[in-house]
Amino acid sequence: MVLRVAAGDSNLLRRELRRIEEKTCRCALVISNKVSKRAVMRNRLRRLLHDHLRRHFERRNDLTGQWLLLSLRPEAAEAEPTQLLEECDSLLRRAGLDL
Repeated sequence: MVLRVAAGDSNLLRRELRRIEEKTCRCALVISNKVSKRAVMRNRLRRLLHDHLRRHFERRNDLTGQWLLLSLRPEAAEAEPTQLLEECDSLLRRAGLDL
């Protein structure tokens, strides 16, 4: 798993999203076909991590304007969900984004 953090640039968003006031950071997940050829598996991983990140950041307003990109590596498909969430938390701690 790889985490990248960048200052957000609202000019990169679609017009209708530029007007929305951001209350916290934006998170994006990249899960390629190399992780799993099955869309069902990729969507399951995406839902798991989106829910985890949402719960982690929903009450934080100190990250407004930050964009996070989380990329899964091919071996993520074989990992247990708890291992993925622990690795995600570890990356967030190393980036200084923990609670």
